[in-house]
Amino acid sequence: MTANQSIKPVTCKFDEFNNLEIGGCKVSELIKEYGSPLMIYDDKTIREMTRNFKKAFKNTNIQMMYAAKAFTSTAIFKIMQKEGFGLDCVSGGEIYTAKASDFDMKNIIFNGNNKSKAELEFATDNGVGLISVDNFYEAKLLNEICQKKNITVKILLRVTPGIECHTHEYIKTGHLDSKFGFDLSQVDEIINLISNEYKNLDLVGLHAHLGSQIFQTDVYYDAVKVLFKEAKRIKETHGIELSEFNIGGGLGIKYTKKDMPVSVFEIADAIKTSLKINSEKYNIKNPKLYIEPGRSIVGTAGVTVYTVGSSKQVPEGRKYIAVDGGMADNIRPALYGAEYTVDAVKYNPDAETEEVTIAGRFCESGDILANNVTIQKLSAGDLICFYNTGAYCYSMSSNYNMVLRPEVVLVKDGKSATIIKRQTNEQLIECNIIPEIVE
Repeated sequence: MTANQSIKPVTCKFDEFNNLEIGGCKVSELIKEYGSPLMIYDDKTIREMTRNFKKAFKNTNIQMMYAAKAFTSTAIFKIMQKEGFGLDCVSGGEIYTAKASDFDMKNIIFNGNNKSKAELEFATDNGVGLISVDNFYEAKLLNEICQKKNITVKILLRVTPGIECHTHEYIKTGHLDSKFGFDLSQVDEIINLISNEYKNLDLVGLHAHLGSQIFQTDVYYDAVKVLFKEAKRIKETHGIELSEFNIGGGLGIKYTKKDMPVSVFEIADAIKTSLKINSEKYNIKNPKLYIEPGRSIVGTAGVTVYTVGSSKQVPEGRKYIAVDGGMADNIRPALYGAEYTVDAVKYNPDAETEEVTIAGRFCESGDILANNVTIQKLSAGDLICFYNTGAYCYSMSSNYNMVLRPEVVLVKDGKSATIIKRQTNEQLIECNIIPEIVE
């Protein structure tokens, strides 16, 4: 079993006094030191996942690229570089963070469906290794930028392979009706433009991303097959031999007991089998693969701890327990209907349990973090832990209701350290200006 198949971080346990520990640190003590709400990342879980990816793909010409959008921070990028991962970045801000982390810029792929001119200029100025070109507009814009700089950049073409994944509609990206990439019927047109007009673009391969929170292995097999088949057609039609193929990421994690994600080793077996069969079938010589895990690297490693505040029993209805965070630090339940596993930080084996709905503090009826969960009876001041909040929580967070973003800490071997400071009120309004026209 790999860590993405576990609900909790690999170091998570209740000690002999029934206190929740992660990374050898007592969670209640972390709250005393850093405040609430608090996001906690377990270093061991992150590194175990990165090493499982490397082990699963051992002796394969493949480069792991951490999907930065899952959770971006200078400390996480530093860990990724130390573990031999590159970065899949989707904005100038993520690339800037990589630069601030002293990341090897050649080991970055710049992806995204509407990159701005400023972002493309920043990427080319800083030597980003590969740019995944998403559409006709971007190809023209990137070529103009490179012409002015008198440089050539390596590119992949992002294509929609027409592979449907059984996941939430909002996080499907590989099916035909998608905002991402070129339809396969458009590939000849863009290659003709690159060959005849866009001389500053060096086409080296194809990129397809299937989606996120994927529990299947066959889609990975199919992704390799579709890309290799298209590469053979491109060679026969245009005389261009492609050698680099990005098959995206998307491996799912276990949020609740009903989730049954496959392991890193299972998707690796599917990919390696497809690589062997289809490289021979379509005569693709020495292909290099990229894979972009994000959620599966940091999702299980991260938890969010809240403090219980008010409660409300609706007559003949539900009981609500309110906490000091909510949709601004975790939009996923409101956006996707995401479900989580929840524990009291101080477990009481003798306590009564009850079914409650855990509500956030924000002024929206939809600010519900967990519906109808069974947990021990809680009082104001108690701490509760939401597991598997390491991906797409902080990175999608906001200042809705002008509430401060939480602190983020890393725990390792009984030690803890801040990797993102808690936001201050001063920082909250530092971009605000009162101009003369309002006087």
